[in-house]
Amino acid sequence: MVKYNLRRILIIALFAVFIPVIAWSQVSPQAGVSLNIRYFDKRIYHLETDPILVQVTLSNNGTLPFRFKMADDRVFSVDFDVRTTTNRPVEDADILIRRRSQSRQVYFREILIEPGESYSFVEDLREYARINQSGVYVVQAKIYPELYYPENSQAQVARWGDTGNPAPIYSNSLSLTVRPPVIYNPDGMPIALDDVTNAALVRERLAPDEVIDYMLSARQKEQWEKFFLYLDLQEMYMRDAVRRRLWLAESEEGRSRLLARYKTELQAAVVDGDIATIPLRYNIERTEYGTEEGTVTVMEFFRPQGGSYTERKRFTYHMRKQEDAWTVIDFTVINLGTE
Repeated sequence: MVKYNLRRILIIALFAVFIPVIAWSQVSPQAGVSLNIRYFDKRIYHLETDPILVQVTLSNNGTLPFRFKMADDRVFSVDFDVRTTTNRPVEDADILIRRRSQSRQVYFREILIEPGESYSFVEDLREYARINQSGVYVVQAKIYPELYYPENSQAQVARWGDTGNPAPIYSNSLSLTVRPPVIYNPDGMPIALDDVTNAALVRERLAPDEVIDYMLSARQKEQWEKFFLYLDLQEMYMRDAVRRRLWLAESEEGRSRLLARYKTELQAAVVDGDIATIPLRYNIERTEYGTEEGTVTVMEFFRPQGGSYTERKRFTYHMRKQEDAWTVIDFTVINLGTE
């Protein structure tokens, strides 16, 4: 009886030792692998041929190395699911259909991502989805670790048998807003459109303090076109001596490019970041103006990201009256500490 008990104890002990080994061997190589997408150069997108660049990042947060195949033509490794807010799928782009329907050899390379490492690349969403209407869309990406094969196709069954193609890895979702094509004035400058109604924005005959209130309120709501409406971008650009020399040396076409880039950089807070930062709240303290020039002094309060305190800054906006409308041509800022 003692021998039987000892034998049973040994069997149970050995079985307990092998359980973690068996469980570990069944862990999927995709465990802990995540796919993340974000806009490579987030900006306002229009119904034009400008690319919508999306950065795709595959990260290995697991404990095992992850190996997958990346096709030289990435349409055989990655795909994008683009839908309207009513969950209607957007049709594939013509170029995507042509590339996937050709009868040709798909070349690829194997990529190994060790635990804690990531692999990133950038794709143009317009090469995957036929975005031919303005509106709001939801974008999600997926990666095929063993290359893309059409569902239920002969190639898939021949290569993978009844198991089919290994499950793709899905990403997070992004919201995409596509606006109507840019409308230009007779002088070649684009007309600003309301972010909500798509109606053309026109400068009104507002008092200087009303202009600043309009601008700061638009910034709080992240309505960029309204924020830019009363900014004289040319004067703002030439505030800096180096930029002023570049401006004077450029042709008319080159100056248009400089202003377009300045507007993008201002929106991304790469330059003149103080004026582009979202104020938590603000108080207009003083307004002084004559027939053509004026200033508006504003106390603005900011909450740094992740901070538990509030920063105070006093802005003085220098303004000029042009064609019966006041515009901002310069600004100064004084940091007043925290509260």
